[in-house]
Amino acid sequence: MPEHKNFWDKNAGRYDRFMRKDRAAYEEMCAHIRPVVKAKTVLDLATGTGLIAKHIVNAAAHIEATDASAEMIAEAKRDNHSAKLHFSVQDMFRLPYADESFDVVIVSNALHIVPQPEKALQEIKRVLKDDGVLIAPTFTHAGNSFSGMVRAFFMRMAGFPLRSKWTSEEYLTFLRQNGWTVRKSAVLKASFPLTYAECVKSEV
Repeated sequence: MPEHKNFWDKNAGRYDRFMRKDRAAYEEMCAHIRPVVKAKTVLDLATGTGLIAKHIVNAAAHIEATDASAEMIAEAKRDNHSAKLHFSVQDMFRLPYADESFDVVIVSNALHIVPQPEKALQEIKRVLKDDGVLIAPTFTHAGNSFSGMVRAFFMRMAGFPLRSKWTSEEYLTFLRQNGWTVRKSAVLKASFPLTYAECVKSEV
């Protein structure tokens, strides 16, 4: 995934500024997440600059926050003031953690931009405890408004690696087809429709 990683390395410094316009949606999302991670051991995949991890760390027992981009992780570490939050560069397809290591795994706004997202879900299932929770909010671009479509076009021109263009329902179906039971979902209003999904393993 070198070209994908390269895009995020190049844009790490402006990522937080880019995401500012969706601050309200992220705050709403974190409000959903905090009760789920309370006193839990959490893995945050594709953490980027750690936006979500930093907003929920006070509720969690410990968070391992990872990203494939070294530049993103460097940005994330800059203002990390919590001993409960650890950042590292990892490949979500080959995680270094033992089976059933985490109570909660978060993969936010990543499954639509990685190749073979079903393989990422398999690896998540491996490191998540059998009674654990997957939180997988994802921009569902097939539901874009006209202004969203225009914005997505320019993002693609800039090299943004959009690979899966789901509607909200298609995305939830994708999760179910890959062995997850969706226990809670909501579509949050952001620059693009943001489908919040909370899941448990279908077969244990």
